[in-house]
Amino acid sequence: MLKKIALFLLIGTIIGCGSSKPAIVTKKQPVGWKYSKPIQGGSSGNNTSPATSKPMTTNELTKAYIAQYNSVAMNNMKMYGIPASIILAQGILESGAGKGDLAMTANNHFGIKCHNDWTGDKIYKDDDSPNECFRKYDKASESYQDHALLLTGKKRYANLFALPKGDYKAWAKGLREAGYATDPRYPEKLISYIETYNLSQYDSKVLGKAITKDEAKVLLEDNFGIDEVNLYEIQKGDTLYSVSKKFNLTVEELKQKNNLMDTALFVGQKLIVK
Repeated sequence: MLKKIALFLLIGTIIGCGSSKPAIVTKKQPVGWKYSKPIQGGSSGNNTSPATSKPMTTNELTKAYIAQYNSVAMNNMKMYGIPASIILAQGILESGAGKGDLAMTANNHFGIKCHNDWTGDKIYKDDDSPNECFRKYDKASESYQDHALLLTGKKRYANLFALPKGDYKAWAKGLREAGYATDPRYPEKLISYIETYNLSQYDSKVLGKAITKDEAKVLLEDNFGIDEVNLYEIQKGDTLYSVSKKFNLTVEELKQKNNLMDTALFVGQKLIVK
């Protein structure tokens, strides 16, 4: 009997020592659970992606771009005589509505190349030729000002300023003829943006012309994506200083919020104040 008990103990010991593999525990996932990779730039400690908002369409991006930069375009028209519609259309086309490489990495919204007289920051990118030099700016508003200085400072664009004010079709063709762009369809593309998004309304506002019903409808979409309570419409007698005081801002803060290069204002202009 003792021999049988000893034999059973010996067999049990041999079996226990030979099975070193740990037990595998499975866990049933809850219904509806789905694995997903972490979102790029998100927390590495969470490998389930949270719900994301629907990306903006090209049309929405373009409207948002117009809302953001129509004030600086109108100011440049007032100061330099370039139609605001042309400025905005060029900005949309050259920058991909602010989402192109040059706009995102260099705040260059007009594809302006370095040229021999440029002493500022530079960025290199393949264009008509490999590794071409483009101007780099600290802020997008500097790109808008440089665009105006380029057009007013080069002799080849001088004939444009003899055109009737607000004649965007003549300006679009004139820019191509003066060598601003090599694309033969450049004028048609600018005109298409101007007429699709009613950009001529901004020329009318600067020139003090009455706007059409269609233009008035588009004006309701000014400052796309910005709540109306965050806007202030300029009244007669307003100055940038008086508006800044009214909303507890400094003049510089107000200029930054609205991409303004100077303190010039006009009646009916809408400023972001919150």
